Amino acid sequence: MKELNPNIKHHLIVGLLIGVWLFVFAFIIKPFDDGTINFRAWFLISFGFSIVAFLCYAFLAIIQENFYKRIGKWNIVLEITAISLFYLIYLIGVFTFYKSPILNGGYNFSEFFSIIFIKVALILTPVIILARRYLIKLIPLKEDVLLFRGENRLDVLKIKKEDLVCVSGAQNYVEIFYVENGKLTSKLLRTSLKKVQEDFSFLMQIHRSHLINPVHFKSWRNQNTLILTQIELPVSKNYKEALLAL
Repeated sequence: MKELNPNIKHHLIVGLLIGVWLFVFAFIIKPFDDGTINFRAWFLISFGFSIVAFLCYAFLAIIQENFYKRIGKWNIVLEITAISLFYLIYLIGVFTFYKSPILNGGYNFSEFFSIIFIKVALILTPVIILARRYLIKLIPLKEDVLLFRGENRLDVLKIKKEDLVCVSGAQNYVEIFYVENGKLTSKLLRTSLKKVQEDFSFLMQIHRSHLINPVHFKSWRNQNTLILTQIELPVSKNYKEALLAL
C-alpha cells in the first residue's frame, strides 16, 4: 500500500459501515454469549460496541489525515500502525463502556480482552482492511494522470499525461499508444474515438481515425504525414490547417 485516502468523509462512511456490520453480526450471531445475557443487555452490548467502534474510527481518521498531510506518504508499516492504533483506542473505549453503569460487566480487563475483545477484532479486521484498500480507488486522480476506461470491466489504463502519444480508432475499439520505460507501448480498449476525445479535450484530431497529444509532435515527414515520438501518422486535409496553426 503506497497511498492513503485522507478524505474524512470517506472514512466516516467506512466507520459507519463498521459500526453497522458489528451491530448486525454481534446481535444476530452473539459470538460471546454464555447463555446468561438477556435481550435488553445483548442489545445494549451490540449497540454500544458499534457506536464506540464508529467514534474510535472517526478519531483515527482525523489523526491519520493530519499525519499523512505532514509526511506526504504512506506504507504498509504505517497502515499496520494505524489499524493497531484503532484497536488500542477501541479497546480502551469499549472496555470503559463495558464497565459503565449501563452494562456493569463482570469481567476484569484480562478476561474482557481474551473472551470478548479478541473475537470482536477477528470480526472487524477483514472488513477494515478491505474497506481501507477500497478507499484508495476513490482518491481523485491528479491532473497529470489519465484514466482510460473501456466497456469491459478489465478495460482500464492509467498513465501519465506526458506519456500519452496518440490514440487510434478502428470500429468499436481504440488503440492507445504511450511511452513506457522509453519504449512505445499500446493497449487496445473497447470504446470509441469520439468518447476518448470527449473525455480528454487536449487531444487533437489529425485524421478521422487518429488523435494525438500535441506535446509529442516532432516534425513533418511530408505534406500528409507527421512524426510523433516513435511513430508516424497520416494527416487528413480536413484537420491539416488546425494542426499547422497549432
